[in-house]
Amino acid sequence: MPEILVIDDEPDMLALLRRIISEKTEYEVDLVQDPLKVTEFLTRKNYDVVLTDLKMPGKNGIEILREVKAKSSETAVIIMTAYGTIDSAIEATKKGAFDYITKPFRKERILHIIEQALGWRQLQNENTFLRR
Repeated sequence: MPEILVIDDEPDMLALLRRIISEKTEYEVDLVQDPLKVTEFLTRKNYDVVLTDLKMPGKNGIEILREVKAKSSETAVIIMTAYGTIDSAIEATKKGAFDYITKPFRKERILHIIEQALGWRQLQNENTFLRR
Protein backbone atom coordinates (compact mmCIF):
# COMPACT_ATOMS: atom_id res chain seq x y z
CA MET A 1 0.00 0.00 0.00
CA PRO A 2 1.45 3.38 -0.98
CA GLU A 3 2.64 5.65 1.83
CA ILE A 4 2.20 9.41 1.53
CA LEU A 5 3.64 12.13 3.75
CA VAL A 6 1.92 15.53 3.73
CA ILE A 7 3.73 18.54 5.22
CA ASP A 8 2.03 21.89 5.73
CA ASP A 9 2.08 24.39 8.58
CA GLU A 10 -1.67 25.04 8.13
CA PRO A 11 -3.79 22.49 10.03
CA ASP A 12 -6.80 23.12 7.76
CA MET A 13 -4.76 22.25 4.66
CA LEU A 14 -3.50 19.06 6.32
CA ALA A 15 -7.07 18.04 7.19
CA LEU A 16 -8.28 18.84 3.66
CA LEU A 17 -5.53 16.80 2.00
CA ARG A 18 -6.09 13.85 4.33
CA ARG A 19 -9.81 13.93 3.52
CA ILE A 20 -9.23 14.21 -0.25
CA ILE A 21 -6.73 11.32 -0.30
CA SER A 22 -8.62 9.09 2.15
CA GLU A 23 -12.01 9.48 0.44
CA LYS A 24 -10.75 8.29 -2.95
CA THR A 25 -7.86 5.95 -2.13
CA GLU A 26 -6.64 3.33 0.32
CA TYR A 27 -3.25 5.04 0.70
CA GLU A 28 -1.70 5.54 4.11
CA VAL A 29 -1.32 9.23 4.89
CA ASP A 30 0.93 10.73 7.56
CA LEU A 31 0.62 14.43 8.38
CA VAL A 32 3.29 16.80 9.66
CA GLN A 33 2.45 20.33 10.72
CA ASP A 34 5.91 21.24 12.04
CA PRO A 35 8.44 21.05 9.20
CA LEU A 36 11.24 20.66 11.73
CA LYS A 37 9.83 17.20 12.58
CA VAL A 38 10.03 15.89 9.00
CA THR A 39 13.37 14.18 9.64
CA GLU A 40 11.75 11.97 12.31
CA PHE A 41 9.11 10.79 9.83
CA LEU A 42 11.63 10.18 7.05
CA THR A 43 13.73 8.10 9.44
CA ARG A 44 10.79 5.84 10.35
CA LYS A 45 9.35 5.21 6.88
CA ASN A 46 10.30 5.19 3.23
CA TYR A 47 7.49 7.22 1.64
CA ASP A 48 6.36 6.79 -1.94
CA VAL A 49 5.14 10.38 -2.27
CA VAL A 50 5.80 13.50 -0.23
CA LEU A 51 3.55 16.56 -0.62
CA THR A 52 5.06 19.64 0.96
CA ASP A 53 4.17 23.27 1.23
CA LEU A 54 6.85 25.61 -0.13
CA LYS A 55 6.74 28.41 2.46
CA MET A 56 6.80 27.32 6.10
CA PRO A 57 8.55 28.63 9.21
CA GLY A 58 11.73 26.81 10.19
CA LYS A 59 12.22 24.74 7.05
CA ASN A 60 10.91 25.42 3.56
CA GLY A 61 9.74 23.02 0.88
CA ILE A 62 13.02 23.17 -1.08
CA GLU A 63 14.97 22.14 2.04
CA ILE A 64 12.51 19.28 2.59
CA LEU A 65 12.86 18.28 -1.07
CA ARG A 66 16.66 18.06 -0.64
CA GLU A 67 16.28 16.02 2.55
CA VAL A 68 13.81 13.57 0.99
CA LYS A 69 15.95 13.11 -2.14
CA ALA A 70 19.09 12.55 -0.03
CA LYS A 71 17.32 9.71 1.77
CA SER A 72 15.52 8.20 -1.22
CA SER A 73 15.97 9.47 -4.76
CA GLU A 74 12.96 7.39 -5.87
CA THR A 75 10.51 9.25 -3.62
CA ALA A 76 8.31 11.61 -5.63
CA VAL A 77 8.09 15.07 -4.08
CA ILE A 78 5.24 17.41 -4.96
CA ILE A 79 5.65 21.05 -3.96
CA MET A 80 2.49 23.00 -3.08
CA THR A 81 2.35 26.77 -2.75
CA ALA A 82 -0.05 29.68 -2.59
CA TYR A 83 2.75 31.92 -3.86
CA GLY A 84 3.60 30.30 -7.16
CA THR A 85 6.20 31.93 -9.36
CA ILE A 86 8.01 30.71 -12.42
CA ASP A 87 11.35 31.02 -10.59
CA SER A 88 10.27 28.88 -7.63
CA ALA A 89 8.77 26.26 -9.97
CA ILE A 90 12.00 26.10 -11.97
CA GLU A 91 14.10 25.84 -8.81
CA ALA A 92 11.92 23.04 -7.42
CA THR A 93 12.05 21.11 -10.70
CA LYS A 94 15.81 21.50 -11.03
CA LYS A 95 16.25 20.14 -7.51
CA GLY A 96 14.19 17.04 -8.32
CA ALA A 97 10.55 17.86 -7.55
CA PHE A 98 8.13 15.60 -9.38
CA ASP A 99 5.58 18.38 -9.75
CA TYR A 100 4.64 21.83 -8.52
CA ILE A 101 1.04 22.80 -7.77
CA THR A 102 -0.44 26.13 -6.75
CA LYS A 103 -3.09 26.54 -4.08
CA PRO A 104 -6.00 26.53 -4.23
CA PHE A 105 -6.16 23.36 -6.28
CA ARG A 106 -9.00 21.11 -7.35
CA LYS A 107 -9.14 17.77 -5.58
CA GLU A 108 -9.17 15.91 -8.92
CA ARG A 109 -5.89 17.62 -9.84
CA ILE A 110 -4.10 16.67 -6.62
CA LEU A 111 -5.34 13.07 -6.89
CA HIS A 112 -4.19 12.92 -10.53
CA ILE A 113 -0.73 14.21 -9.62
CA ILE A 114 -0.45 11.67 -6.79
CA GLU A 115 -1.39 8.85 -9.21
CA GLN A 116 1.21 10.08 -11.71
CA ALA A 117 3.82 10.28 -8.96
CA LEU A 118 3.07 6.72 -7.83
CA GLY A 119 3.40 5.49 -11.42
CA TRP A 120 6.74 7.27 -11.72
CA ARG A 121 7.84 5.76 -8.41
CA GLN A 122 6.97 2.28 -9.65
CA LEU A 123 9.04 2.84 -12.80
CA GLN A 124 11.98 4.01 -10.67
CA ASN A 125 11.75 0.85 -8.55
CA GLU A 126 11.55 -1.37 -11.65
CA ASN A 127 14.59 0.34 -13.17
CA THR A 128 16.56 -0.17 -9.96
CA PHE A 129 15.54 -3.83 -9.85
CA LEU A 130 16.47 -4.42 -13.50
CA ARG A 131 19.88 -2.78 -13.08
CA ARG A 132 20.70 -5.23 -10.31
